[in-house]
Amino acid sequence: MPSYTVTVATGSQWFAGTDDYIYLSLVGSAGCSEKHLLDKPFYNDFERGAVDSYDVTVDEELGEVQLVRVEKRKYWLCDDWYLKYITLKTPLGDYIEFPCYRWITGEGELVLRDGRARLARDDQIHVLKQHRRKELETRQKQYRWMEWNPGFPLSIDAKCHKDLPRDIQFDSEKGVDFVLNYSKAMENLFINRFMHMFQSSWSDFADFEKIFVKISNTISERVMKRWQEDDMFGYQFLNGCNPVLIRRCTQLPEKLPVTTEMVECSLERELSLEQEVQQGNIFIVDFELLDGIDANKTDPCTLQFLAAPICLLYKNLANKIVPIAIQLNQIPGEENPIFLPSDAKYDWLLAKIWVRSSDFHVHQTITHLLRTHLVSEVFGIALYRQLPAVHPIFKLLVAHVRFTIAINTKAREQLICEYGLFDKANATGGGGHVQMVQRAMQDLTYASLCFPEAIKARGMDSKEDIPYYFYRDDGLLVWEAIKTFTAEVVGIYYESDQVVEEDQELQDFVKDVYVYGMRGRKASGFPKSLRSREKLSEYLTVVIFTASAQHAAVNFGQYDWCSWIPNAPPTMRAPPPTAKGVVTIEQIVDTLPDRGRSCWHLGAVWALSQFQENELFLGMYPEEHFIEKPVKEAMARFRKNLEVIVSMIAERNKNKKLPYYYLSPDRIPNSVAI
Repeated sequence: MPSYTVTVATGSQWFAGTDDYIYLSLVGSAGCSEKHLLDKPFYNDFERGAVDSYDVTVDEELGEVQLVRVEKRKYWLCDDWYLKYITLKTPLGDYIEFPCYRWITGEGELVLRDGRARLARDDQIHVLKQHRRKELETRQKQYRWMEWNPGFPLSIDAKCHKDLPRDIQFDSEKGVDFVLNYSKAMENLFINRFMHMFQSSWSDFADFEKIFVKISNTISERVMKRWQEDDMFGYQFLNGCNPVLIRRCTQLPEKLPVTTEMVECSLERELSLEQEVQQGNIFIVDFELLDGIDANKTDPCTLQFLAAPICLLYKNLANKIVPIAIQLNQIPGEENPIFLPSDAKYDWLLAKIWVRSSDFHVHQTITHLLRTHLVSEVFGIALYRQLPAVHPIFKLLVAHVRFTIAINTKAREQLICEYGLFDKANATGGGGHVQMVQRAMQDLTYASLCFPEAIKARGMDSKEDIPYYFYRDDGLLVWEAIKTFTAEVVGIYYESDQVVEEDQELQDFVKDVYVYGMRGRKASGFPKSLRSREKLSEYLTVVIFTASAQHAAVNFGQYDWCSWIPNAPPTMRAPPPTAKGVVTIEQIVDTLPDRGRSCWHLGAVWALSQFQENELFLGMYPEEHFIEKPVKEAMARFRKNLEVIVSMIAERNKNKKLPYYYLSPDRIPNSVAI
């Protein structure tokens, strides 16, 4: 009688093993085997991290094995089991791989296909077509869309982390408990003693050092020393936490009535302001999005304030970007003066602090939350709903949505919900952050997620004109590496544009993103369908880059740039000044966050800047969903390209007092998971 050797690999994460009964049956082209209990006498099968082998003898020839059916039945108390993969050695000595990388919960069953990636058109056999259809039907019941707030991208239909399908939950929920992590962070930073001091002001700038943790050679320490300098202020728009707002100014806006006379002392080329604009030396950052947003009112004892500044910047002869004019609100007028570097020291300093605070709000809520977290969740939900595990695009993208839906669900549960942690320290808490996302959705376009296009649209693409824009330089290298890789994978499975066009599962995935994620907004420019291999490759690059590189660029520098409170105040306790010549150092300190809010902020930016345990970085694919040699070779080339980029960035950073490393591939996690 034919005999097969079955090898079963159990995951190594916590609680991956099981004591339940595991049964296996084989479905072949010529018949189906009996159900076999996989059990070795006097042996603890399916322990965490184990790889167990069993001989399975069948009564008759099965032909080509097409499916493996795995059943889990209760032994004593039902437990979950994480199955990595099954391999089968046939009676003829051939090996067939069945990747799984899924949980079987309760008394459950999984039916696995062999690891060869297949488009729907490749499945001609009824049993395989049926398996494909059933998998998607099941997933669409599990992964449902929900509107968390009007105007937001739709998210997963789950009130809390434990409501999520087991396959997308964190291995250990404790690791992503925001309350726990923030508290731990404050303990690690030795700032617990200040926590009860809400409403209590610091005495001066030096007083902030009491909660500032000095770690030798960190960027944060340099920020603390140089935050008041104009070139450090300007540098952050290029390479800080939020390097996506600055744009070349092609025409001075009417709402900012700045003249050459006002800024003459800042201009170094003996040209008028208009001539500097024409020569491409003037840049602008406009926080119009914040205009009219409600400030946090959750604490009746502390009034909090927001502004919507416009900041004009200048590229000086040293090629440094420095601020030359700041107006703190959108409508010009006597009570909305334009602050200048030639003004009194504290007038100019407070104006810059207001800009830094506004930048913090836009960074947290739009650049970080909306444009990486929420967008990546949309891609993840659509992926699970519309692409079966056998589809090559599912196999390619699944590593890039790992834990994203879980971290966002946890954030909605604890962080950005009503009375959540976000309300504790942020002036946009208490609903302002929701208004911001609703507004920013109008500007969320597909083109703005295409990195090279986004850089070009802001007029920031010339390396010659703007030589120290490392976010742009490194981002373009990583974008091209990802695009080269996705184009290779697309070329393996789609021999023509027509095959792309006729792949209905792929088209359903893209349509789901457009209809549910982008709410069917034509103006978003998100494609409703894809018609060519080139467009598919670009789309996949957008998904991977957004989840990996873009998130890394705007997330992991938060402690570096925001831990010195005056450089990134999460709230302001007095309104913007309406006149010049009246600001004092005491006023500035009283405007900055109080001691309690400063501590909450510090705990938050520390916790958010840490990598996950067992982090997987760009190019790492330990779950072998693909078994084909050409794809594995493409992955190896991708890793080599990334290693070259790592070396280039390391070389560039040598001896730099302000190194830029957020887009070094060895520091870019595969997915949005923190």
